[in-house]
Amino acid sequence: MSLYHEAAALLTGPSTHGGSLKSRVFSNKDLKSPPAQVYALALETCKWSAVLKEVVENAELLKHERKLTPILSILLVHDHLLAKGGIALPVSHGLRQSIDRHKARLTSEFTKARIRRKCPTIDTFRDLIESEHAGPVQHPRWIRVNAVKSTLDAQLETTFKGWELVPSITEVMTAGRKKKVMCLDGHVPSLIAVPPSVMDFSKTEAYKKGEIILQDKASCFPAYLLDPRPEDGDIIDACSAPGNKTTHLAGILSERGFARGQTIHAFEKDRNRAKTLQKMIKIAGSDAKTVVHPAEDFLRADPQSEEYAHVGALLLDPSCSGSGIVGRDDVPELHLPEPPANNKGAGGSNPKNANKNKRKRPEGENTTKPPPSIMVDDDGETTVVSSEKDLQQRVEALAAFQLQIILHAFEFPHAKKVTYSTCSIHAGENEGVALKALRSEVARRRGWRVLKREEQVRGMREWHVRGELEASEGDRELAEGCVRAYRDDGRGTMGFFVVMFVRDGTVDGEKQREEVDKEGPYVRDEQGRIVRDGNGIPTLKATGMKPVEAEEDEVRFGSGSDGEGPFVRDQEGRIVRGVDGMPSLKKPGVVNVEEDESESDDDDESGDDWSGFDD
Repeated sequence: MSLYHEAAALLTGPSTHGGSLKSRVFSNKDLKSPPAQVYALALETCKWSAVLKEVVENAELLKHERKLTPILSILLVHDHLLAKGGIALPVSHGLRQSIDRHKARLTSEFTKARIRRKCPTIDTFRDLIESEHAGPVQHPRWIRVNAVKSTLDAQLETTFKGWELVPSITEVMTAGRKKKVMCLDGHVPSLIAVPPSVMDFSKTEAYKKGEIILQDKASCFPAYLLDPRPEDGDIIDACSAPGNKTTHLAGILSERGFARGQTIHAFEKDRNRAKTLQKMIKIAGSDAKTVVHPAEDFLRADPQSEEYAHVGALLLDPSCSGSGIVGRDDVPELHLPEPPANNKGAGGSNPKNANKNKRKRPEGENTTKPPPSIMVDDDGETTVVSSEKDLQQRVEALAAFQLQIILHAFEFPHAKKVTYSTCSIHAGENEGVALKALRSEVARRRGWRVLKREEQVRGMREWHVRGELEASEGDRELAEGCVRAYRDDGRGTMGFFVVMFVRDGTVDGEKQREEVDKEGPYVRDEQGRIVRDGNGIPTLKATGMKPVEAEEDEVRFGSGSDGEGPFVRDQEGRIVRGVDGMPSLKKPGVVNVEEDESESDDDDESGDDWSGFDD
């Protein structure tokens, strides 16, 4: 089967066979032609189909070439008139000959169509068709600068050199197709918006080197809201592929500095998607700090495992309905030329015979059954949705899985931060899931709550689109803590939802144990004195670290012959501290700072009772 027959079958085949055009093409394992070539031909033919319909009808192509079908005719004519290499068939091929026999007439009708639209050149004609497809307002292309490999300033001086900087996203969304304008985002750092068709960024050196990553603005919210820090310990990205959010986590930590041994654990249960994840992480330069768990289900990861003992933050972006994704339904309407009435080979029919076969139906009877719609989730899986009930059942099934992911994350002993996100607009997958998570036994037991809006990072705090109050069952704190985004609302994002859960306590029961432990959180020796390490820092009971043993000839803190301990004191007996707040030791060569008049009188006279400083 030729490229053209395969494209024709995809464009005219039953809609229940696979969802969006892109998913139908790239999930079709029976294609003989390259999927990218089939998709490009089908998409571009759809864009030009209104013009191609005129050309084919006015040239009477189907009248003279009765073996051609309407869909084959516009696919072939598209490549004949618009493709760089012409029709991708040998000169001797029958389909190509059916077009070549009418080259002069087809070219003439195409020129007339261009002139009727007042386009002086082919390039202006192309711009017109692209603008008609995009509409007056176009969804911007979002580009995140990868902090692991580059900086915003570096990209402005190279990839975006000579571009015009505009102050608002609206100017980007309404700019001309080829106008090089950009807007620096005011919510997510190092994020740039540009017109979608200005250039193919995937062919730039910056993209190939992993210095820039193509990622929708809303998709950047989860990692930015999680606000990963060196003190958070290890981080888990539970559903990682293709890797945009994983590499964003690495980028944020790269700017702040990874703690020693700090690791990002990236889970992906689909083996093929895991390969994509590994490739992206390597290109982005974050492979040294990321451990990929290919073909591993996050739900099977043991929270009590030693491997995850230091996990303090988790990013959850599980499978969802994908109802907020931009581009899911963006295939232009397909216009087919009318075949001649007597051209049976081209799909025509004889009106006389057709009238004989018609059956009279009662007045008001609906003769056509509405076709079922297709729900395509963010993993590309398709579900036939024939009714509102089908949609509700699908959303409920996804929500049950999403809740399971959150509750599993809540069980990680040292976790203090969890973000949950979807690219769905359905409240059942968003606020509804968040409510159930907060009411769960594990959330109550471990003290999980929603991060309040005023506690969020600046960009998320200032984002005005919040959760739905009704879907939050009147809980205003929950609704305000949720972050939403809607496609086609003028902000240039896809539909999205994210919420962050936090926990103020420590490991289960540890806080309570400390409260009832009258001796406090520090290790003490047989005489009840606090045991300190070689730097004089008290040893916490929770660390399990072996304290430095004091030799008989060592000076032990608090045991000095002068009874005042090892630290320098002022005339009133207060400990003298340096500019960094640390006590000045009585050692040769130690330069003491001037007295700190603001020093509290509460300083203990005994070094044994010093319990360090609050963070």
